[in-house]
Amino acid sequence: MAILMGTSGFSFPDWVGTVYPAGLNKAEWLAYYERELGFSALEVNYSYYTMPSIRTLAAMSAKTSPDFTFVVKAHGSMTHDLWTDKKRHDMVDNRQSFSSFTAGVSGLAADGRLSAVLAQFPYFFYRNASNEDYLVRFRELMGDIPTVVEFRNRDWHDESARDILRDNGLGYCVVDEPKLSGLMPFYPTATTDIGYFRFHGRNPRWFNVPMEVRYDYRYSKGELAELIPPIVDLSKKTRKTLVFFNNCHLGSAAKNAAELARMVFEQATG
Repeated sequence: MAILMGTSGFSFPDWVGTVYPAGLNKAEWLAYYERELGFSALEVNYSYYTMPSIRTLAAMSAKTSPDFTFVVKAHGSMTHDLWTDKKRHDMVDNRQSFSSFTAGVSGLAADGRLSAVLAQFPYFFYRNASNEDYLVRFRELMGDIPTVVEFRNRDWHDESARDILRDNGLGYCVVDEPKLSGLMPFYPTATTDIGYFRFHGRNPRWFNVPMEVRYDYRYSKGELAELIPPIVDLSKKTRKTLVFFNNCHLGSAAKNAAELARMVFEQATG
């Protein structure tokens, strides 16, 4: 049973004084994240905005221990900017994006430090034949790099949709987010040998608000306790289970991840 805990990103100015000690050099944040906060995994989010490079990821890897693992988020051109028109009728040819991205993470993969790539699709990635085909193409273009898919639109909450992931070797991201119409529900399952959880918080102010509002949420101890059984259960059915908190505003993700890791450890040791 391997449960690896961490956060979605680690380099946030508003974590200074709340997560990182004031005065700690920014170059030391990642080492502190592992050594002092006790996290064993990191979801790299900068790669959504900027293509990852071998050099940058190698520098990050060098600041962590050999057992520390990374997930790299797919670039926006691979998950969001997919269409040539506003009505989303025709898809762009983004094969070059995949070539650049896979080249950028190749060093991390070769070193055995890459657990997966996360393909987080937006709410407007609706379920239709074209988008189903795109998932198949996504898997092909990623080669042998493990890939996990996160859906935001409830249209994809269906066993036949999860079968598409299973049939194509794509992992399923279990999300916890506000129970709002249209969003994905919490549904603990896996479609590959990787279990994957992302906890976004439950702030009902989700749509049409700034990111710092959407992810401004701190899970209570009771809410965290409810998450433990499905995590442990899925970890028994998978090779590894990755758990990331994305409620990053003011360090809530780091605080919640540390709390949950402690609670899981206490339960496991009786």
